[in-house]
Amino acid sequence: MLAAGGTGGHLFPAEALAHTLKSRGWDVHLATDERAERFASKFPADQVHIIPSATIGSKNPVAVFKTFLTLWRGFRIASKVLQKTKPEVVVGFGGYPTLPPVFAATRRRIPSLIHEQNAVMGRANRALASRVDAVAGGFLSPDSDSHGEKIVVTGNPVRPAVLEAAKKAYEPHTPDGAFRLLVFGGSQGAQFFSDAIAPAVAALESSQRNRLKIVQQAREEDRADLEAAYREIGLDVDISPFFSDLAERMAAAHLVISRSGASTVSEIAVIGRPALLVPYPYALDHDQAANAAALAAAGGAELHPQSSLSTERLAELISGLMNDPQKLVRMAAGAKAAGKPNSDRLLADLTEAIASGTGVSHYKEGLLQ
Repeated sequence: MLAAGGTGGHLFPAEALAHTLKSRGWDVHLATDERAERFASKFPADQVHIIPSATIGSKNPVAVFKTFLTLWRGFRIASKVLQKTKPEVVVGFGGYPTLPPVFAATRRRIPSLIHEQNAVMGRANRALASRVDAVAGGFLSPDSDSHGEKIVVTGNPVRPAVLEAAKKAYEPHTPDGAFRLLVFGGSQGAQFFSDAIAPAVAALESSQRNRLKIVQQAREEDRADLEAAYREIGLDVDISPFFSDLAERMAAAHLVISRSGASTVSEIAVIGRPALLVPYPYALDHDQAANAAALAAAGGAELHPQSSLSTERLAELISGLMNDPQKLVRMAAGAKAAGKPNSDRLLADLTEAIASGTGVSHYKEGLLQ
């Protein structure tokens, strides 16, 4: 039983694990909430169970009371589902939709684990961490978390397109050749990049500016203004709200400028591309900053707070890296070394170990042998 919902960010690693487990002969059920039901049609589950859940976000006593009522109803329904399906193991993937089924599993003493994509544990996972048998970490460090003895670093499963793109080696740019810059930020982050990147590019020396081949994600409502800004400085830029071939474009880039959500950082690392990471400053728990710091510590990226990036500073960073191809080569190698392309297999191995009753300490000992 895989418990995931709320957003695609929680559902994707669950989907990757489901494919791997099914290839090993497991029956896989999905426990999710109403919001994620629209994603569930593509999920490789033998059965899908819709379980009520709610987010604890308001300080209003009435709203908090209603949230706890919903969570309690979800727990009761999850308990009945578990009693009927009798899963050998339950795996949660963070977010409040994970709470009712995983909490119910721990109450029924069903082997259980949670997967945390980020470098800091989210609130729902933290509420469950003391009750489950293991914590699989995307970027979590056993040395920096109070539940370190339970943490196994598996990485975050990535899309097949990313694994394919990872086969392409990094190609350093030549001093006078084209410099391919990829900029993307997700729905919450694209606004800052739409406002900031074009003025920084305009501030570059013309000899550098004319070498740039830019691919930039931008919201549809920002697209016309952004295209006009680039036309004004003589650049024809590939701008779109969405790139279905983003993994390929990442592999083709000499430099990536992006936000630092868990999936983004994982994909940059697996493909092995140098990045300037600008964490979304309003992210809950500052998880994006911690994700970026993890890749920066491996030498694969630079972390730059949004508040520090004036037009002049951004231009200085881009110019400096365009003038230092060997630094970009080193960053690409650092990112690649930090990537975990086999994370779906590692997560499946851990799931099977917990299902069989193998404790985390014995599992870790087996990895070392």
